[in-house]
Amino acid sequence: MILIPVKNLSDAKQRLAPSFDQATRTALAHAMLEDVLQAVVEYRGDDVAVVTSDAFARDLARRHGFEIILDNANRSETDAIETATSAAEQGGVETTLVIPGDIPLIEAADIRMIYDQAPARGSVLVPSGDKRGTNAALRRPAGAFPLRFGNDSFVPHLAAAKATGDPCVVLEIPRIALDIDTMEDLLQLAQAPGHKPSQVLARELISAREDSLKTTLAG
Repeated sequence: MILIPVKNLSDAKQRLAPSFDQATRTALAHAMLEDVLQAVVEYRGDDVAVVTSDAFARDLARRHGFEIILDNANRSETDAIETATSAAEQGGVETTLVIPGDIPLIEAADIRMIYDQAPARGSVLVPSGDKRGTNAALRRPAGAFPLRFGNDSFVPHLAAAKATGDPCVVLEIPRIALDIDTMEDLLQLAQAPGHKPSQVLARELISAREDSLKTTLAG
């Protein structure tokens, strides 16, 4: 089962607050989630659950026919995945693939690669671009080791995976490696080939910001 944790998007992307207001940041989070879910739809290779209490995320999940696992606490991605993993195990799910909702360049082929490379028993980890975070984690069995997400989650996840004694495959997948937290990330999204909704919005936001800076300097 593919698990996609989504915190409340009404206060999303706080690290972009110096550059954009909350309405803009929420619009960006919505567009990125749509891109991620579209890639999952196109993959069509496993059941999917969106783990959230966010109204937009729930509506989007329903539109795609995905299961919704309510995360009423809305504390953290880690807590949400603990809840979802427990629910998956109780339902007899053998494999979980956790991916975040802010890796908009992900494609169905990337998801397929993770499953294709997954050992019969063990795990697959995909690090973020800076090799500090974890942008995808497959576990087989579903709760083989706990996931603790954050800015420096990759090394602890790798250690936990190896501690199980089962194989752990580390895949570097550029499209999954890009998560959007900073202006530098947003610029990479805008400059990447393609015309996904989040990319179109990123280009508009950067262009508008550049125009505003030019106007300020000219004044």
